[in-house]
Amino acid sequence: MNWEAFWLTVRLAAIVSGLLVVIGIPVAYWLTFSRWRWKFLVEAAVSLPIVLPPTVLGFYVLVALGSRSPIGRWWESATGHTLAFTFPGLVIGSLLYSLPFAIQPFASSFGAVDRRLLQASASLGDGPRQTFFRIIVPLSKGGLIAGFALSFAHTLGEFGVVLMVGGNIPGVTRTISIDIFDQVQTGNYSSANQTAMILLVISFAVLSLVYGLNRRPWAAGPWR
Repeated sequence: MNWEAFWLTVRLAAIVSGLLVVIGIPVAYWLTFSRWRWKFLVEAAVSLPIVLPPTVLGFYVLVALGSRSPIGRWWESATGHTLAFTFPGLVIGSLLYSLPFAIQPFASSFGAVDRRLLQASASLGDGPRQTFFRIIVPLSKGGLIAGFALSFAHTLGEFGVVLMVGGNIPGVTRTISIDIFDQVQTGNYSSANQTAMILLVISFAVLSLVYGLNRRPWAAGPWR
């Protein structure tokens, strides 16, 4: 068992899922309550990583982070090194890849809140911010937990995107899924099985927690 790769993957998943809470909640709120007629285009863009091959997404993220792109040039001038094939690059790629697994449960839980409660809150003089924290968040905690847990578990098992964006640098970008691949390539099936089993148990435990808290089969999935 490669514990260095394991803890790097756990750190990556924790950072990504935490950032997705910060990023995903405002986006999910806007998608739920906005009346903009073209918002379906934003919904499609958010959901794209679900159907897009990871290598395709990873390739375009790699190009966007490369030294020839504006983002890559800015990062290199600020830090002295490229953004691709680094841990921050992994975080960016993982954020994009796991985005729908956070936003869709968030948006589904926001949409399930009774609109009469929101109207009652507004009639009592509460503004949108007060209504959000007093009404929407407490009634949506199941979806918020599901989005966090699913994005965490999804990041744990990433392979294509992290390999394209981060490569396979020990202690820097080698995640647990890449380590399993390496073990299989070298014929070390025993070690690969041990690592894969640990990842399987963790993923099953996370999903069991999600469905146990929601008590509604399939309610936490990244779909509507």
